[in-house]
Amino acid sequence: MKAIYKYGLVILAFVFTGNVSAQDTKKSKSKKKKSQTEEITTMALNMNDTITKVSYALGLNIVTNLKQQGLDTLDQAAFAQGIKEAMAGDSTLLTDQESNQVLQAYFAEIQQKQTEMASKEGDAFLANNAKRPEVTVTSTGLQFEVIKAAEGPKPVATDQVTVHYRGTLLNGKQFDSSYDRGQPATFGLNQVIPGWTEGVQLMSVGSTYRFYIPYNLAYGEKGAGADIPPYSALIFDVELIKIN
Repeated sequence: MKAIYKYGLVILAFVFTGNVSAQDTKKSKSKKKKSQTEEITTMALNMNDTITKVSYALGLNIVTNLKQQGLDTLDQAAFAQGIKEAMAGDSTLLTDQESNQVLQAYFAEIQQKQTEMASKEGDAFLANNAKRPEVTVTSTGLQFEVIKAAEGPKPVATDQVTVHYRGTLLNGKQFDSSYDRGQPATFGLNQVIPGWTEGVQLMSVGSTYRFYIPYNLAYGEKGAGADIPPYSALIFDVELIKIN
């Protein structure tokens, strides 16, 4: 199961203490596909036992990470059987190589669907947003609107600036905020994403702008960590505090 590391999971398997389901008393070697709606029987767990607590925590960790990768359904009985056989060192229905191939193909398909959806959503949003009279579109495709105007100096690409900012996805989910940290950020304008490098140069000290940044001016085809998917258009509110 080594391939699962490629999809951001820290842990590959977790320890089950006792039986995880009534079906575990009779292990089937059949390749017959099990129902997606089949569920593991819920047990009362002794959370004062270290191994039980660790096992439960690992289960939460794995499924939470799988959800973050886009997996929204799981055959729990097959999942439990795979874990039990791997822990016991029994013969398994898939070899390590077959398991890797299955995971790579499945998660690649999920990622491709997410990518296509994000790209289409971003294009549609920006096309509609550009029609709003308060929004200005630059030659690169960057969009902005002035939330608070100010008169004063403007930075250039080689300047270092101090700003407050808030960043969200198109669905409104916030992924970063200097306001929440209570600490403005200082950085060189040539050290950030292209949308910021271009956009902040349009601002005067004391002004606040809202930027709508296409994916190619943001984090591109790869995204950034778990919070910013590939091909994501982003929204930033930026307050230019000073030019250093």
